[in-house]
Amino acid sequence: MLDKPSISIIIINWKKYELTRNCINSVEKSSFKNFKIILIDNESQNDFSDEINKNEKIYIIKNKNNEGFARANNQGIKYSLKNGFDYVLLLNNDTLITNNLLDSLIKQSNTLNQKIIQPLILNYDGTKIWNAGGTINNFFGTFKTHKKGESFTGLKSNMDFTDWFTGCCVLIKSEVFNDIGYFDENFFAYYEDIDFSIRLKANGYSIAMLNDSYLKHFESASSKSNNQSEGNLSPYVHYLNIRNHILLLNKHSKSFNTIGVILFQAIKILSYLIYFLIRFRFNKFKMVLKGLIDAINFKK
Repeated sequence: MLDKPSISIIIINWKKYELTRNCINSVEKSSFKNFKIILIDNESQNDFSDEINKNEKIYIIKNKNNEGFARANNQGIKYSLKNGFDYVLLLNNDTLITNNLLDSLIKQSNTLNQKIIQPLILNYDGTKIWNAGGTINNFFGTFKTHKKGESFTGLKSNMDFTDWFTGCCVLIKSEVFNDIGYFDENFFAYYEDIDFSIRLKANGYSIAMLNDSYLKHFESASSKSNNQSEGNLSPYVHYLNIRNHILLLNKHSKSFNTIGVILFQAIKILSYLIYFLIRFRFNKFKMVLKGLIDAINFKK
């Protein structure tokens, strides 16, 4: 090992090879060099080019099925722990990191003894903020993203703390997984990062939001439907959003107000159903209803 701490960078590829390749290229330009990319291919049927297949900095895990975000990340995390990496960086494949991002994250982690750090995340052209951490509303069981959609006016030197991190990009010290465990694979995709954040806070960990470094994110590129004019999200993503939100609230029911949660969920789901019905989006209507039914009938 080099003198610097080692980072395992977990990237999941699903049908978006060009985005994945661009993401990997941005990582390889990083000023921090003691890393290894763990590329999890979720049944995307991509034949990676030789520049990836023969790259010693990349370890590829190929799944025969789409294992989802939670399980695929767990595969990478387990590989990372087995091979003694000091840190794990979860990184969406539809992102581009800056040259100094890894150095900034490691520096702040070491200086402040902070074990979980998320950087500022901008949209793909770098003009607006996509995620700057967020807060949890314990009465309604909702999750607000800080500064989403606000114009990006420049980096700041301060560090904030956030209630939850996004799995789009977060640095986690490896020892945390030994203490907390892995992502809950019942979620498949969506809300597994908030679930993990709640577990972190319950066990005394804080989640830092770093404002002096950033990356760019092409939002939900692998989740969009072909119909770009209406909502962009596929029926299955609507299903997961409804189902997983309810699963999360049930799992952490002691953290939320029952009356507030029921009221908000009733209004939210009814609004979705009415909207999709009057817009003749029958597939989305059915998937929202299915998400509700599956959440109610869910058994561990």
